This record gives sequence, C-alpha cells and structure tokens, in this order.
Amino acid sequence: MSSVIHPARPVDAADIDHVLGRCFARPAEANLVKQLAIDGELVLVLIARDEATSDVQGLVAVSRMTLSIGGDPAPAVALAPVAVLPEHRGSGTAEALIRAAIDRMREAGALLMFVLGEPGFYNRFGFSAQAAEGFHSPYAGPFLLALELQGGLPCGPRGEARHADAFAALAEG
Repeated sequence: MSSVIHPARPVDAADIDHVLGRCFARPAEANLVKQLAIDGELVLVLIARDEATSDVQGLVAVSRMTLSIGGDPAPAVALAPVAVLPEHRGSGTAEALIRAAIDRMREAGALLMFVLGEPGFYNRFGFSAQAAEGFHSPYAGPFLLALELQGGLPCGPRGEARHADAFAALAEG
C-alpha cells in the first residue's frame, strides 16, 4: 500500500480530527494541533493518504520554537505530533511523513528541528540528544532530541529552546 503525502488543506480538517482522536487518548494530545493553529504557531501539517483510495493514514505537524544561540534568535521548529492510524502502523507511513517534514523544513531554512520522543526511533532520521544538549528547556533530558537541518550551528553559547505554549497543556495533563 503506497502513500501520497501532501500539505493539509482546510478540507482536511475532519480527517485531521479523526486521526488525532483515534491516535491519542488524552484530549490535550488530540487537541495539540488545533491549539497550535489557533495560536498561530503551526508551520506545517502534512497528511498521508492511501494512493489508491485517498483514505487518510496519518499526519505530522511542525510548529515554531523560540531558540537562541550566542544570544541571537535562530530559526527552529518542533516536530509533533506524528500520528498514524493503528491499521497503518508498521507500513512506513510515519517514516515517510517525518522525512517529508524534515525535507520541507530544511528547504524553508530552519536551523534545528526538535522532537520529544524515543531516541531508538528518531535516531534513524539523524535526531540526537547531543544536538539538543546545552539548550535551556523544561523538556531537557534524554528524550529531547534535535536535528541540525543546515549542516552546522553558529558559534556561541546555546540559550533557550522554547516550544510553543500549547505544549504546556501536555505536561499538565
């Protein structure tokens, strides 16, 4: 089964809600994309659809982050959530969505992409805890991973790496 990945459009809203509602049991997780959109922090949502039937398989969202290196702002984004319907897990859909999001953000000029996730899964895309080290974040630790999108970071001390405010609701829930 082959997937087609495309940027979300307004007509995809019901499918986005469907995927998030089925993939996340907690309302805060299911509503993250909606809150990011309301707050104006959403940069990209990509949808995966079955090539033959156009049925939705999953999605990935990317949001703005506040980042500083050497005291200067730097363009950074957060990859979250990645959601694939249970019947499509293990089919390569998540991998295709993540790779497409990385490619788009690299082309858009983002310097770093962060993800809060399992290193064993995200390392295959180049994410590492080492790339996230030194940034001040409430999520700092072994599950805060980063990927350098432009081949290197500017010199200077690493400062704040702040996710959009909508992520705080996940920690509260």
